[in-house]
Amino acid sequence: MTSPDPVTLYIALGSNIDPEANLRRCVDLLRSKITVTALSSVYRTPPQGDTNQADFLNMVVQGQSNVTPGTLKTDVLDWIERELKRVRDPLNKNAPRTIDLDLLLWGDAVLEYGSKPWKVPDADILRYAHVAVPLAELAPEQIHPTEKVTFRAIAERFENVPFEIVPLFRS
Repeated sequence: MTSPDPVTLYIALGSNIDPEANLRRCVDLLRSKITVTALSSVYRTPPQGDTNQADFLNMVVQGQSNVTPGTLKTDVLDWIERELKRVRDPLNKNAPRTIDLDLLLWGDAVLEYGSKPWKVPDADILRYAHVAVPLAELAPEQIHPTEKVTFRAIAERFENVPFEIVPLFRS
């Protein structure tokens, strides 16, 4: 299912199993399915929940697509996770992973989609620095659809969280 006009969207990417290779491959696969318009820096961050594992590399991709959020989830994000051999541990939702993809924003929409259902805007924007900071890098003045503050203001809530930027896509 498609709409006539492309929607600007933001997708969070994270990996802590061979993360450099998996993030590069993920971006290539995203480019094969949507129009990628910008990449945030890549941030090394400690794992959440299960802290007995390697650090994650996290970033946000800005893109455009004219498919529905549900189609993006099943035909793009889930497909990429399968291609990169993502394993979901039913006993540990914070287990190590080759790739984790989450749709953060769909234009300025507030919606639910898919079988779970998933929500846009993604609640992790407000919960985690590894989502808020790279999103704010790409869209600092954009207003959060429900919080009614800029993504820069949200990211500033995490100013005491240390980050290391990894030059994966930038020279």
